[in-house]
Amino acid sequence: MVEGRDKLVIIAAGGTGGHLFPARAFADEMRERGWKVGLISDKRGVKYAEGFPAEWMEQVQAASPNFRKPWTVPGAALKINAGISRAVTLIRETQPLLVAGFGGYPAFPALAAARRQKVPIIIHEQNAVLGRVNRQFAKHAKLVASGFDRLDRLPNWSAHLAVGNPVRAPILARRNDPYPSTDGKLTILITGGSQGSKIIGDIIPAAIADHVPPPLQVRLKVIQQVRQEQYAFVDNMYRRMKIEAELAPFFSDMPEKLSEAHLVIARSGAGTVSEIAAVGRPSILIPLAIAMDDHQAANAEALVDVGAADMVLESNLYPKLLGALITARLQDADDLRSRAAAAKASAKINATRDLADMAERVAEL
Repeated sequence: MVEGRDKLVIIAAGGTGGHLFPARAFADEMRERGWKVGLISDKRGVKYAEGFPAEWMEQVQAASPNFRKPWTVPGAALKINAGISRAVTLIRETQPLLVAGFGGYPAFPALAAARRQKVPIIIHEQNAVLGRVNRQFAKHAKLVASGFDRLDRLPNWSAHLAVGNPVRAPILARRNDPYPSTDGKLTILITGGSQGSKIIGDIIPAAIADHVPPPLQVRLKVIQQVRQEQYAFVDNMYRRMKIEAELAPFFSDMPEKLSEAHLVIARSGAGTVSEIAAVGRPSILIPLAIAMDDHQAANAEALVDVGAADMVLESNLYPKLLGALITARLQDADDLRSRAAAAKASAKINATRDLADMAERVAEL
C-alpha cells in the first residue's frame, strides 16, 4: 500500500438487492478492519442502499443497452459514458486502493473507470454463472471470487476463488438451531424472492389441495410469501383445506421463518440458496425461467448435487408433480434430517471474512 494514503475501497454494485446485500456485508467487514468505504451505484441501486455502511455514496448514470431495440442504444451509451466520466473524477479525487465489483449494470461505470485509472479490481459473482458486467471485467480483475464452487462463463485466464456468498448475521445466528421435531406440525416455508412469484402462488396451494393426502394436510403449517393481488385467493384455498397458514407479501423475520421450516420451497436466487444452506434446511427449488443465462438453475444444482434439494423447472411445475414431491419429502423424517445436514455442510459461512482477506491481499500487491 502507498504510505500515507487512506485505506479506501470503492464498491461498485447495484440493480437489485441480490447485488447490494453481499456488498453491504463486505463493507461492514472492511470497516471493522479500519478501511473507509465508498459506494458507486445508479438511481436504481441506491434504492437498496439505505443505511449502507459507507463514508459516501455516489449515484452515477448507467444503463443496460438493449440491442434488440437498436434505437435505444445511443441513449444508453451516452448515459454509460457520463457515468464513467463521473466515476473517473471520483477515483482521481479519492484515490482508492481497490475497487470491488459486485455485479449489476450500475457497477459498469466504476469498474470501467478503475480500469482506466489502473486501480486494482476484484470481482464478486453471487451466482453460479458469471453475469454480463462481471464477465466483461473478469479478465482485468486481480481476482474473481464466487458464491458457488461452480462458475460458468469465467475466462480461462482469470484467477478464481470460491469464497461463497456473504450471508446476513441474523441468518448465521440461526445456524446452530436444531432441525425442528417432526412429531407434530410440519412447516413449509414458501418464498418467491424479493418480488414474490405469481406462478408459485398459483401452483402450490393447488398442489397441496389436490395432491397431498388429507392425513398429511391436517399436520401442515404453511408460511407463504404471496403477492398482494393473490392474497385473497391463496388465503381462501388454505381456509377451505383448514390448513394453518401465515401469508404476507414480505417477511421481515426470515431468519426465524427459515429456522422453523421443515421444508423450504423457493426460487433459487444466489442469496436464497446460500441462506437455506447456512441454516441447513431441505428444499424444493424452482428456478426463474427467464433468469439471464439460466443462472438460477445453476445455483440450485449446488444443493441438488449434495442431496440437499430437489429442483423443479417451471416447464414441469404441475400441481400433481409438486404435490407428490411434497408428500414424499414430508413423509420421510429421516430423509428430511439427512437433507438438512447436507445443506448445512455445504455452506460457506466464512464468505465475508474470506472475501475481505482476498481484498486486503490484492490491495497490498
